[in-house]
Amino acid sequence: MSVGETVETEPRRRGLRVVRFAATVGAVLLLLFGVPWWTLVPAASWPAPVTAAGTAVFALALVTFPLLMMTGHGRRHRDGAAVAADSLLGVIWVLFVWSVLGLLLRLGLAVAGVADPARSRIVAATVVAVAVVLLFYGYAEAMRVPRVRRIDVTLPRLGAGLDGLRVVLLTDTHYGPIDRARWSAGVVRVVNTLGADVVAHTGDIADGDVAQRRAQAAPLGDVQARLARVYVTGNHEYYSGAPGWVEHMTSLGWEWLHNRHLVVERDGARLVIAGVDDRTAAGSGVPGHRADHAAALAGADPALPVLLLAHQPRQIGGAVEHGVDLQLSGHTHGGQMWPFHYLVRLDQPVLQGLSRHGDRTQLYTSRGTGFWGPPFRIFAPSEITVLTLHRD
Repeated sequence: MSVGETVETEPRRRGLRVVRFAATVGAVLLLLFGVPWWTLVPAASWPAPVTAAGTAVFALALVTFPLLMMTGHGRRHRDGAAVAADSLLGVIWVLFVWSVLGLLLRLGLAVAGVADPARSRIVAATVVAVAVVLLFYGYAEAMRVPRVRRIDVTLPRLGAGLDGLRVVLLTDTHYGPIDRARWSAGVVRVVNTLGADVVAHTGDIADGDVAQRRAQAAPLGDVQARLARVYVTGNHEYYSGAPGWVEHMTSLGWEWLHNRHLVVERDGARLVIAGVDDRTAAGSGVPGHRADHAAALAGADPALPVLLLAHQPRQIGGAVEHGVDLQLSGHTHGGQMWPFHYLVRLDQPVLQGLSRHGDRTQLYTSRGTGFWGPPFRIFAPSEITVLTLHRD
């Protein structure tokens, strides 16, 4: 192939990829908006003015949504547009899910002998009622200071002096377009009542750079821990200026475990606390950022137990390979909005909670302290986690 042909082919391939991506996104949006529209408007056989008004609302939402997303989360990064786009996404997701489940109600009513249009109107009213209740509930769950979740973890290699060590886990705070500075301060107040020996943050601090989210992140500087405050990057740091966040967390007094470890000691017993960058770091374009378990544990005493911070549960393979005793992760949000957790499980080995991998390694996956995108948590509550480590 000549140089001229190569130059001509590359733009063509990029053009095809753009077309495929646009077609895929368009199809998803048509499905996401179209199913609720059909359930709530034409299927119910409302009077013509109601049908026209309902159709206009859905059409406007469909057209406006991608514009809001691009304005809110694109280069302009307008917080007002981001809030509108994220909220609309949450609303349409709930309507879509319950419109699909409404097919079961439709079938039951048909078996019971209820004819249309009464049958379809009952389904439409039920979908709207359930959606409204779930959205109010989900918003309250998302905006509240998380409940404390207490987990006991047995690590056979733990020294006697560290028995009962308390590790408080924060993750996925996602400070974003909704100003949650007061929420952040509330989280820190709770953390400081827990008597933490170690406080860990496993990434996704914010959506936005330090200048935009400084006030929301500021309370992290007041977190109290007897032995260490440690942090690793998540994938969202690499969308929001990872070097800036690393520098800022350091200025707040947190230890950035950039493929390295430190050793904490109590009553003569020692614990290795290591951290690795997020698995997306290597492709982020940020020099020197990548997950490297070998570097993180280089020079560590192999006889000591190892606590590893890694943002994603998918990084557990490296932990098992390197003999880690306990990995702490977040990223999944526990699915955040039911039943999205089924899609999360296609990408991650664990959704939430404590799990065992291999002969030695355990993994704790937090549902997250904050939320991403839609300001709703439905059947996936946030958490501040206290992990108490025991010898047996």
